[in-house]
Amino acid sequence: MSAHDFSRLLTARWASAGSLLCVGLDPDPARFPGAMRNDASSIARFCIDIIDATADLVCAFKPQIAYFAAVGAEAQLETVCEHIRSQHSDVPIILDAKRGDIGDTAALYAREAFDRYGAHAVTVNPYLGTDSIEPFLSRGAVIVLCRTSNAGSGEFQSQRIDGVPLYQRVARTAADSWSTMGDVSLVVGATYPEELREIRNIVGDMPLLVPGVGAQGGDPEAVVRNGARSDGNGLIVNSSRAILYAKGDDHALAARAAAIATRDALNAAR
Repeated sequence: MSAHDFSRLLTARWASAGSLLCVGLDPDPARFPGAMRNDASSIARFCIDIIDATADLVCAFKPQIAYFAAVGAEAQLETVCEHIRSQHSDVPIILDAKRGDIGDTAALYAREAFDRYGAHAVTVNPYLGTDSIEPFLSRGAVIVLCRTSNAGSGEFQSQRIDGVPLYQRVARTAADSWSTMGDVSLVVGATYPEELREIRNIVGDMPLLVPGVGAQGGDPEAVVRNGARSDGNGLIVNSSRAILYAKGDDHALAARAAAIATRDALNAAR
């Protein structure tokens, strides 16, 4: 895999799919339909149903590793990622792992993401500094936590250093330094549209992964208005639970309908 596969695939998907939507794969067996409910061995089957129902509608898929690892389903995550690579090879895979460590440990986390799971990009935590990100950048794309969507994110991210919020310093470092070392994007929550606009102004055309649309209540129109590039692209807008567990007799068809509605809401704002 080329270190720049993620940017190439993402740019192509924005064009070919006409979509800013990323479907997050957060499989919770307690919410599975019918006979799959509470059956952890059905995780791969459920995810593949969702993938096949929505692949033509998305710019990326984002499996969240904790939902697999917590129930010992790492082998099923391998199966899910392999299915995307083999059946939907033009759709990039973002492994949502939020890794952050140093030295040999970071290198092993990078090996896990890019070799074991075949991800094109992995989410990372910048708190340990540049040397914790370098092992990932040497292997593939990183998506760095910047201004996250959770309610408590401002506890540290909004702290000011010489008058500048920490999240803006992360954005500036990504734009000025990390982007010269490899393929870098940022995580910026849909729940903070004003900050999203500030970060877009700092990083120029850098891709932004935007969680928080759907179950967390982020507004698609505000996300696009504040975060899109001048060409209307530049965003990877993630929705997980609102699509995975959409109401309907057929879970795959219900997920597809929810994905279409979200994609269309994003496109209407472009």
